[in-house]
Amino acid sequence: MRVALVIAGDIDSKSGGFYYDRRLRDRLRERGHAVEVVSLPRGSYRERLAPNLHAGRLAARLSGFDVVVEDGLAHPSVLLANRSLDAPTVALVHMIAWRARAARATTGGDSVARARSELARRGVAAVERRFLRGVDAAVYNAETTRRDAAGLGGPDRSVVAPPAGDRFEPTVSESEIRERARSGPLAVTFLGNVVPRKGLDALVNGVARLDRGDVDWRLTVVGDRTVAPEYVERVERAVAAAGVDDRVRFAGRLDDEAVAARLRESHALAVPSRYEPVGMVYLEAMGFGCVPLATTAGGAGEFVRDGESGALVSPGEPRAVARAFRDLDDRDRLAEMGVAARRDHEARPGWSETLDPVVDFLAAEAGSEATADGETARDGETAADGGGDAA
Repeated sequence: MRVALVIAGDIDSKSGGFYYDRRLRDRLRERGHAVEVVSLPRGSYRERLAPNLHAGRLAARLSGFDVVVEDGLAHPSVLLANRSLDAPTVALVHMIAWRARAARATTGGDSVARARSELARRGVAAVERRFLRGVDAAVYNAETTRRDAAGLGGPDRSVVAPPAGDRFEPTVSESEIRERARSGPLAVTFLGNVVPRKGLDALVNGVARLDRGDVDWRLTVVGDRTVAPEYVERVERAVAAAGVDDRVRFAGRLDDEAVAARLRESHALAVPSRYEPVGMVYLEAMGFGCVPLATTAGGAGEFVRDGESGALVSPGEPRAVARAFRDLDDRDRLAEMGVAARRDHEARPGWSETLDPVVDFLAAEAGSEATADGETARDGETAADGGGDAA
């Protein structure tokens, strides 16, 4: 089977969606299928629409494959090209774009800015609806994502394949988790790009509600601070205004080894996003027995058991964050939740188990059996139409 994997940007990027794409690419190749990564511009939404001006060129680039798999991030770029493709098209949907846009729109701005944001959200929803109605089938990372896509007219043929969350392959014993739970101040990590959707402002406002004698906590913020600098400045001002700058540390981006070390030392991971389709970071933290404080907006509730292996909080709700911190400061409860989180992580399928049904699904869409056609993966993965780099 010859597969085109269409993405927006560089497949070696750090986000969970790209990590999923890499694992799918690798699993397809391990199963003997030929995969070519076609990289399109990632830029702004307007920039991602630009390849439609050269739809014929992109359609020609995507000819000769048995199936074309399109990462949802690239959906604005392939609208017109998809009309001309002979091969079946399969959307690989990690996130519903209009929901992410709506989550971003809830974080400040004057009435004019909010009105513009709402118009932009509606435009994204219209384009995304057109994309989902134009593909033949879809792969979703969560049941929640599938339901959201169905509301936009997503295809009837689909498969749900949640991420494995075993990137770090942590080794930590239950006794270590229990011992950690009873030591030191409540060590909390925020992990993700510092952007409005991730909810760091709600997290800061939540911990600021705690009296100093209430919960002894420390927060380490790990993530890129350059994506939304105005938002970063707003959060930093909130930290200073709350008088908790001695308890909050901005660590910036860290490599995987340092991230793993941070999670190993943390009691809890707190990312109260305004929308998180799955949240691989929650899964990764659970592998260390690190209790996730996750959002109810998205698919985290499919694997985080509220009050047992983690805490689910309403998006953008500081009071809920403060309550969760108070609950986690019960160290006996924290220990039990950490152990439960680790056990839930261990019970999840690995990448091969979760991706093999996807490979079989793609083979069926391509009109072949789920066995390889004998081709080997191509050496060259090329960029197409407008400056994307080969993976």
